[in-house]
Amino acid sequence: MYDPAAVQPMRDELKKVGVKELLTPEAVDEALTKKGTTLVVVNSVCGCAAGGARPAVMLALQHKVIPDELTTVFAGMDKEAVEKARGYFKGIPPSSPCVALMKDGELAGILQRQDIEGRTPQELATALTGAFDKVCTREGPSIPREEFEKIAPHQACGSSIPRFGEDGH
Repeated sequence: MYDPAAVQPMRDELKKVGVKELLTPEAVDEALTKKGTTLVVVNSVCGCAAGGARPAVMLALQHKVIPDELTTVFAGMDKEAVEKARGYFKGIPPSSPCVALMKDGELAGILQRQDIEGRTPQELATALTGAFDKVCTREGPSIPREEFEKIAPHQACGSSIPRFGEDGH
């Protein structure tokens, strides 16, 4: 587990655009078994991939059509919730970060770490909004454009964040 204080800005970034944290396996089950569409972001401290994935999700949620439910679990922090969420991505190996789109409890699409690395947030957002256009019906954006423009994405290299307990805390 990483230092919770160091990870908090990475958690807050998605919450600012209306993404709900799922902290327990029970919360994951409740969210991912609903009818309709659900976005699941497996957030992580990886500075390169997650540093592109979070801004991509934020941009994508400014689209005209978005998933009904917006959720996230945090790898390296909420272990049981992450394992439960990954259980819904049948046949897909674990990946942090990753962004999955569920429809009626089934996986409709996923961007894994290898799909995220080396791509800009704009390129990733385009991929996400393409998936939204195919299966989502909720009117976007998730927050008003004026609020979105006030958010500065968190920039930090995950390799510098100590695991909880390694620095004496």
